[in-house]
Amino acid sequence: MDKQGERARRVPFWRSIQAKFVLTYAVIIVSVLVFLNTYPLLISQELIYRSKQTSMQNQASVLASALAGPETLTAEGVSQVVTLLNVEASRVVVTGPGGVILYDCQEGSRREDTLGQYALFWEVASALRGNDVFRSEYADGAFQSRAAVPITYRSMTQGAVYLYDYDSDQGALLQGIQTNLGSVSAVVCLVAVVLGLIFSKALTRRIALLLRAIHTVRQGEYSHRVDMKGGDELSRLADEFNELTGRLQTTEEVRRRFVSDASHELKTPLASIRLLADSILQSEHMDSQTAREFVSDIGEEAERLTRITEKLLTLTRLDTARPVQTGPVDVAAVVERVEHMLSPLARAVEVALELHLQPGCLVRATEDDLYQVAFNLMENAVKYNLPGGTVWVYLTGEAHRVVLRVEDSGVGIPEEDLPKIFDRFYRVDKARSRAAGGTGLGLSIVWDTVRQHGGSITVHRREPEGTCFQVCFPRWQEEGGEGT
Repeated sequence: MDKQGERARRVPFWRSIQAKFVLTYAVIIVSVLVFLNTYPLLISQELIYRSKQTSMQNQASVLASALAGPETLTAEGVSQVVTLLNVEASRVVVTGPGGVILYDCQEGSRREDTLGQYALFWEVASALRGNDVFRSEYADGAFQSRAAVPITYRSMTQGAVYLYDYDSDQGALLQGIQTNLGSVSAVVCLVAVVLGLIFSKALTRRIALLLRAIHTVRQGEYSHRVDMKGGDELSRLADEFNELTGRLQTTEEVRRRFVSDASHELKTPLASIRLLADSILQSEHMDSQTAREFVSDIGEEAERLTRITEKLLTLTRLDTARPVQTGPVDVAAVVERVEHMLSPLARAVEVALELHLQPGCLVRATEDDLYQVAFNLMENAVKYNLPGGTVWVYLTGEAHRVVLRVEDSGVGIPEEDLPKIFDRFYRVDKARSRAAGGTGLGLSIVWDTVRQHGGSITVHRREPEGTCFQVCFPRWQEEGGEGT
């Protein structure tokens, strides 16, 4: 692919996996940091609130208990008690039963200007009704807390105690925690973004490597492989990719060889037909006998073309693996049909056919497929035999399989050719195969057909001479179905 096409297919960063990975990572980190910046502060603020509530209400209750008594509250008496108890608060206010201020001390100094006035605090009003009141708020870097309790004696309200505390020290401590958390969060966020970019780049680099490999293979370079280290899912995906490209490479090589061989096989009879036809057209005074011989040769070449195309169609059907309707088939009956069809050919080449068939050998297949297997094996055994030779066909049934064995007394197949005889268009002796009308596709059809029905086929040299093919199929069990 050229650079312009590569740029056109490049994914924009904001739509890339890397951007999504970084965004997801950032969202998680930010969520965690927001939680860490709010939860500790809320907990700290709640703890300070509880501490001040306990402290201030205890002081107010102690002062109220000390002031309670049978006598009416006076400014002098209240002042003495407050001084004696040394109450710690920014402001201390004591009122009578009507809310009139009897004592007011702010930041350690007495306030004379408020004495005799009404305490206009709702906390005091609530305390005079017999309620304990406390409230606290954090604002402007300080805690402002207020507590009020009633002064009661024998269920009679004699007044109220009001405490106000302005605590900037605790506020500064809380603000310092908040500042430190913010600084730590900023550093963590920066580090997280950098690490996220690094990790996402490492991840997307491996994905990009796979993507480039796919583009390379898509252009036809099936030998390309991906070398990816590690034991994660991406490395396993790379292994699967390499295995897939290996199979594609093998398939492509087989396809090219098949097309080349098929073209060669089809070209030979077509060239013969064209040569014979040109000879007839160019000969103005050809006698009728010669013309008939040429036409007969053209017919033979046409029949050869027909055989090749029919077998190619058969192989195509097997390659597509279309589902076929199968059922129990008697192999012995099929072999007998084949023997009946090949008997004229066998007599013509002086080859004897001997059948040794065990009855009751049923397999799950179609009659046409079994006929094709038996016909190809027995026809080859007859064609490539010697005059006066013999073809033996054995059919035996075992516990879970049916074995069909075809042996001949011909010249046999060289050991080095045995692994290749099931390849398409492969011939041991090409000259003799063409003379016998062979296409090099029969054994390939047998191989594919047997494998399609769950069987297996093997071949070996027969002693002292000849060849032995053995086909095994799973046996059909009449009681419950097919054997294994």
